Amino acid sequence: MKKVFVKTTNVKKFISMYNNLLERADGVPGLGLVYGAPGLGKTHAINWWAFKNDLYLVRCNNLMSTKWLLVEILDAMGEYAPRRNLDCFNMIIKNLRLTPKPIIVDEIDYLMFDSKSIETLRDIHDKTNVPIIMVGMNSANSKLKKYKHLYDRISEIVKFETFSQADIKTIIDEISEIEFTDCAMKYLYKTVNRFRQIVKILNKAENFAKSNGLNSVDELILKEIMIIDSDTSDNNENIIKRSNK
Repeated sequence: MKKVFVKTTNVKKFISMYNNLLERADGVPGLGLVYGAPGLGKTHAINWWAFKNDLYLVRCNNLMSTKWLLVEILDAMGEYAPRRNLDCFNMIIKNLRLTPKPIIVDEIDYLMFDSKSIETLRDIHDKTNVPIIMVGMNSANSKLKKYKHLYDRISEIVKFETFSQADIKTIIDEISEIEFTDCAMKYLYKTVNRFRQIVKILNKAENFAKSNGLNSVDELILKEIMIIDSDTSDNNENIIKRSNK
């Protein structure tokens, strides 16, 4: 498969949100939220965007404390964390004032059980005016509403939706090295709607086609490949026999 990043509808909405935060008018708060079900490419998108634009990227973890969060932000900045929370916080503020790069905080759900940690992000934003984009699961938007002062500062919200049929076609066209018939694309759209699943199936289909001298994959072959995805006892010869019936 081709090693390219696919700009799906969700990704385009995320990029638009990012640009809006950078270009916002004076007085408009700079917190953003990206949320949605797992498997829709949120983490894949922010990792790509953070690398492409040299942003600070932090991933939250279970049981993360305020100190742990501060240490992770400083680590993203390439700084060694002092012992005291206050010194960590002040170092972050100083760095952001000198180099005002946006911060992306992934897995924000892990911070919602500790008001001190989640409100620390608001304090960092208020003191620097630097955009902070929080990324979470499906319930992140509703859960954050209980932190009123923080939620009031969220000026951009993007929900990652399930892929459209056009998205599926774009993904296949851009990363697959073999062709898929229209029927195969429609079948994939109806049965799978998670980015990781789609890539996994495309990889299997591509390997199967190449090993059997095929230039394209149709719906029947795709169905068989998806069936044996959970049944490793099958083989390529059986797939061809059944797809030719």
